[in-house]
Amino acid sequence: MGGNSPCASCKLLRRRCAKDCIFAPYFPSDDPHKFAIVHKVFGASNVSKMLQELPVSQRGDAVMSLVYEASARVRDPVYGCVGAISYLQNQVSQLQMQLAVAQAEILCIQMQQDHPVFPNCPQIHYSGDKLLPPPSQCLNFANSPNVIYDTVFGHDIVS
Repeated sequence: MGGNSPCASCKLLRRRCAKDCIFAPYFPSDDPHKFAIVHKVFGASNVSKMLQELPVSQRGDAVMSLVYEASARVRDPVYGCVGAISYLQNQVSQLQMQLAVAQAEILCIQMQQDHPVFPNCPQIHYSGDKLLPPPSQCLNFANSPNVIYDTVFGHDIVS
């Protein structure tokens, strides 16, 4: 902030905060942890160079990104923010799959209501909170010739 109250960067690095300090607008003195984590991961010199290369209008977003990435890297040193992003993408994929299954079940129920004897749509039975196909459509793997029982690990292996 130039002169009176040094920014978090100048405070941490123990230097005088100049009027034109590149860190002052983005790392205020009341939030020293934000700069400390960015400095730990990227280094003050590298962050200064990055910010100087950007137009002033983009620096705020860049600092927010650096803080997010540095925090993620401290939490997960191997994957950093990529680990969090991958986890969220996987969660979105799973939810999209669940949504598709639910939409198919809704369509099937609607078709059953519109056409009570619809041949290609299995009857859906409710068991507690789960939807189950009728027993005649359930595969009985225990009696199937395609199942090999592994006595060492106790698993059924479908061939």
